[in-house]
Amino acid sequence: MGILERKLRQKEEVRESILTAAWQLVQEEGWSMLSIRKIADAIEYSVPVIYSHFENKDAIMQEFTKDGFRKLNTTLIQAQSSANHPAEQLTAMAQAYWEFAFQNKEYYQLMYGLGMPTCEAARQMPELGNFVQLLQTTIKDLIAGSKAVDADPFLKFHTFWSLLHGLVSINMVDRTACPDSLHQLVLQDAVRGFIKNV
Repeated sequence: MGILERKLRQKEEVRESILTAAWQLVQEEGWSMLSIRKIADAIEYSVPVIYSHFENKDAIMQEFTKDGFRKLNTTLIQAQSSANHPAEQLTAMAQAYWEFAFQNKEYYQLMYGLGMPTCEAARQMPELGNFVQLLQTTIKDLIAGSKAVDADPFLKFHTFWSLLHGLVSINMVDRTACPDSLHQLVLQDAVRGFIKNV
């Protein structure tokens, strides 16, 4: 292996150790406590080394946001492929979205930390754009087979996403207030209502 290849490999290894340390800190202390100084201390490198790989803490968080959307997209594609009819696909995707949110709480909180991402953010982050396209395609298929073929798929997508995100957000605040079985009934009822009204 040449010197250049060795340097590139070492640089990639340091980058991965930064992300690994950052993720460990997030799981132990939460996103609000993450700092460049803590990451540097955890991997026993100087702060400038961190900055040579990531412009700032936001750049590190952006990496995790992309990773979160990649994981969510994979989950939704699997759920979508488990059914043939658009209504069943959307139901499976809603359940998969719900399960992803609670099984990957740290990712979900970062992905939606400041509310729903804007249309501009979707254009700038391919992973988010893929998520939007995945849900929109299924909703378009649902509309095509419904009586309301002139329904606006973009509007219906935002309605569906708002429904899912709202339910997850409400339940993330305090999951102990109601049993999980009730949360599932609310999710199923909301998705059925959405599908029925398309």
